[in-house]
This record gives sequence, structure tokens and C-alpha cells, in this order.
Amino acid sequence: MPETNQAHSTLINEHDNLFENQDRVKRTLYISALALINAILVGFIAKALIMLINVITSLSFYGTVSLHEISPAGNKLGWWVVAIPVVGGLIVGVMARFGSRAIRGHGIPEAMEKIVKEESKIHPMVTILKPLSSAISIGTGGPFGAEGPIISTGGALGSFCGQTLSITAQERKILLAAGATAGMTAIFGTPFAAILLAIELLLFEFSARSFIPVIIACITGACMHFLLFGVEPMFPMPHIDQVKSPAVIAYAIMGLIIGVASIFVTKAVYFIEDTFEKLPVHWMWWPAIGGLAVGIIGYFSPFTLGVGYENITNSLSGELSISILISLCLWKFISWAISLGSGTSGGTLAPLLTIGSSLGCLLGILGQKYFPEADISLPLAALVGMSALFAGAARALLTSIVFAMETTMQESTLLPLLAGCVTSYLVSFIFMRSTIMTEKINRRGVALPESYHPDILELTTVSETMGLASKDVIQFDESMLIKDLKGWLQTTGIVYTKKLVLISSAKDATITGAVNRSYLFESGVNELEKISTVMNRRVYSVYSDNALQIAVEFMLKTKQDTLLVIDRATHSILGVITEHDVLKAFEQRLHEERHVHQHISMKKTALKVMRRGTKIFLNRNVPRQ
Repeated sequence: MPETNQAHSTLINEHDNLFENQDRVKRTLYISALALINAILVGFIAKALIMLINVITSLSFYGTVSLHEISPAGNKLGWWVVAIPVVGGLIVGVMARFGSRAIRGHGIPEAMEKIVKEESKIHPMVTILKPLSSAISIGTGGPFGAEGPIISTGGALGSFCGQTLSITAQERKILLAAGATAGMTAIFGTPFAAILLAIELLLFEFSARSFIPVIIACITGACMHFLLFGVEPMFPMPHIDQVKSPAVIAYAIMGLIIGVASIFVTKAVYFIEDTFEKLPVHWMWWPAIGGLAVGIIGYFSPFTLGVGYENITNSLSGELSISILISLCLWKFISWAISLGSGTSGGTLAPLLTIGSSLGCLLGILGQKYFPEADISLPLAALVGMSALFAGAARALLTSIVFAMETTMQESTLLPLLAGCVTSYLVSFIFMRSTIMTEKINRRGVALPESYHPDILELTTVSETMGLASKDVIQFDESMLIKDLKGWLQTTGIVYTKKLVLISSAKDATITGAVNRSYLFESGVNELEKISTVMNRRVYSVYSDNALQIAVEFMLKTKQDTLLVIDRATHSILGVITEHDVLKAFEQRLHEERHVHQHISMKKTALKVMRRGTKIFLNRNVPRQ
């Protein structure tokens, strides 16, 4: 007859060292060191990119060579200015056609796609061609900022480093995110905003192994910014005092309006991109066609040409005229949308900031005129507009708020920024399924996570997951015939061990192997043979206090769908865990997320209180005998 016994030392129980053998601490320090070195390199690349943009700008619009920043708006070329963005677009198209198509677009969506679908592998050529093509595009009048290309370049450098070393795909993703955020920090000097950007758009997780390298990279990037670009705020603006409640409400209403604008901006960009897809010419020529629109608009509105960081600073001053604000808001948008939709090499952040700041300032002027009691500040309205448009279009709420504070060094703007950005984000969340960052990859069938949860496999132990039926573990003597074992299992009608049947030695009743229950009932099995002839002498087990993640990894490593569960202290057999038990853990998570139920009924609670009150009242009024 079957009997229950103790686990023996022959049980294979290697799984407890799966993660310890990798030595997480050493790996994290190693990746952090690589992220630091990459961040230093990205800082120098950022400086070189800015200098190259300045050289190309001065050469294209003024016929001179200068490393200092100069705006294309002051050129005296007349109608010849139209040709310059066309030439730049043509060069970028040729580079994309014969170099790498990955240089097209604004960088972040491409990085997100590489992380999700291709184990963070970016072609090394992008590290060289992306900043070069972007410098040509921007230097010849493209309405972009340097931050998009350097984010893409930093990510490509991190990916290239990860591909040349023996690291995991997860570690390569961290290096990609660290390089990208180091690039953003090197341009703007915004380490905290860059960290949040990694969390909201690149990492898709919350863990120390990811945060530490990214934070180190961002700190290094910030130091490189202060070393190479200075310590002044990126966008200086007048000092902002603490705002009052009516003003906060006004900025929240502005956020609602700008949230609608963020939807329009996103839809317009991809509508233009779809229009280019229908053109009967090769995509190599599209950037030149987009450059034609940039040049024509640049002739009538020169301030739309080039990087235009000074346009953001001017909007934040609150001193621009309505006509200039409308020009920056409308013509900058049209120029940028057509150019980006054409597939040239550029970015989204600086144009969104320019459009958002000018739109916010315009809304502030209207608010001052019709609601003077709200005490709206034009510089603050521009700042709220700048960050709210980014929050709505990119769906990066925390990044947009902290970015605005870090680039202006205005701590008192936190509450208005929260009010404006969250309302813009809310409108975008309700009415727009994807964002300006994810629309392109969503169209390619790439799904991105919309929220982050702690890993259910790490939060659940094996003992919590194994089913009640699996706690009845039965052992059989290895000398028993297969025929007798099958007969006993069929007679009892109870699947004691689900799929695993333990086999014991006749001498000391210790475990010598196991057999899969389903195998016993397969056709072709010789029922007259002993169990010992078909049993597997390798019995795999997990401890009951192990995390479910360890059990899953051990199942994958050993290619077993059933593991024995033993007690760590006593080594007694507690049961088995199967792949079905793992699925039940996920079923519980889905139940918690989607099952709607009410724990406390206010109606029933009120009735109970009334009954108790009535009883107390009646008892107090009963006369004593």
C-alpha cells in the first residue's frame, strides 16, 4: 500500500542559488560603471553636436564658420532661404537611404521599440549617423531641438556598448535608457526629469538594478552639462512668487485647453506622415519636400527656423507681442509637423516646448483680460503651457513637471504645474489612445505597457500557490508493477499528486525517483514492467518559502511542469506545484483588478446604527421596578 515519507538528499534542489550565483550586487555595480563611462562620452557628443549645429547654421545662412550659437532668423538671403532646408532634407534622405533608415524620426519611439521587440539592440551606425544627420537637418533650418537626436544617440551608444559585452538583454536595456537620459541631461541639465523620463517611457519597470545605473548616468550627464555648457538655467525667466488658489484654478483650466491642443498636435503629425506615405515618390525624397515647406514658412516667419531655444526663453519672459506669439504657436507647429512627418531626422521636445509656451502665454493674456481677479502671471502661464503640452502629447506627466522646474530653477511653480499638467494629461488619457511617442510603434503592432505592477511571481510564495489537492503526496515502492500502480490510482479516483508520483526504495523507503502520472496511462506502456523501469531518477524540488519566480525559473531550466515542494527546516514533503498553480496566481491578480464588489453597504450599516440607537433609547426609557 502507498505510504508517505520524508524527502531524501537525492532530491535536486539547485534552484535556491539561481539568482545568487549571478551576484546581483556585482552586476549592478558593473552596469553602473559602464553607464557612468557612457554618460561622460555622451556629454562630449552633446557638446560636439551643438557645435556642429552652430557651424552648419552659420555656414548655411551667413556664409561664415562659427562655433557660437547663432539664430537663422537674422539671415539676409531673401527667397534663397527656401532652398537651404531643401538641400538639408535631401542630404538627410540620402544618408537614410544609403546609411541607416533608423536615423529618420525623432528617436524616442524608435528606442522604445528596440527595447520592447529587439532586446534593446540598436545598429551601431546610428551612433554616428543620427547626430550627423540631425546636425545637418537642424543647421539648415529644421525646426527641431538638439535633445531628440542626442537622446537617440546616447541610447544607441548604450546599446552598442551592451552588444559588445557579455551582458543580459535586461542589462542592455538599462544601458540604453541610461545613455538616452544622460543625453537629455547633458543638453538641458535636468537629471531628475531625465530619470523620470526613463521610468515613464523607457524602462517599463521599478527596480534598484535599473534605477542605480540610470541615476548615476543622469548625475554624470548633469556634471557634463555644467562643465561644458554652464550652470545657468536653460530657460531663465522672471522670479515667480507663490500663487493663490484662484490662479491655480485658472492654470488648471488652461491645462484642459492645452490637453485638447496636445491631441490635435499628435493627430496632425501622424496625418501628415500618412499623407507622405501616399506620395508616388521614394521616401528618400520626402525630407527635401518637407524642407521646402520649412523654407517657405521660414521666409515669412524667420523665427521658426532652427533650434529656437531662445524662442522658449522669450515666451517665458511674458513680454512678446500677440502677433509674435501667434506666429511661434501656429507657424512653428506647421513647419515642425510637416518636417517631422516627412521622416527627416529631428525631435519633438523643443518644438512642443516652443508651441506650448507661446500657446500658454496667449491663454494667459486672455485670462488677464477677462478674469483679472485670477491674478494670472504671463511667464507662469507660458511655463504651464510648455509643460502641459508635453504632458498631454507624450503622456509623461511627472517628467514634464520636473523638467519645467529644473530648466527654469523656479521651485514655487510646482503647484501651478501640477494643476495644468494633470488636467492636460487627463484630457489626453480620455480622448487619445496612444501618444506622439507611441502612435508609430502601435501601428506596427508593438504593444507597450500602460501601467507598472510589482511582479506577482516575486510577491507570492510557493506555499501560497500550491493547491490543496497537491498537499496529499503519495509514495509507491519502485518494485511495484505498473499494472498495480495504475489499478490503485484508478480505484481511488483521487489525483493525489496531480502529475507527479513519487517512487520509494523498498529498503529504507527513501525517494529514488518519480514518474509522470499521464505517462502511465499512455498507450504502448508495458504494464507488466516494474515502475523502476520507467521512472525518472531526477526529482526536482523547491522549498515552500521560495518565491514563485524561483519555481517558474526552475521549471524552465529543468523543462519540468511539476516540482516537489518540501519544507526547508524539516525537509518533509508538503506537496507539489504545477504550471497550473502558477496560472492561478495570475488569475488572482486579474480578479483583484477587474472584479467589482462592495465590502461595506452604507444602507445596511445605516440600518444597523438606527436599530442599535432605537434599542438603546427604548432601554433607557423603560421604568425600573
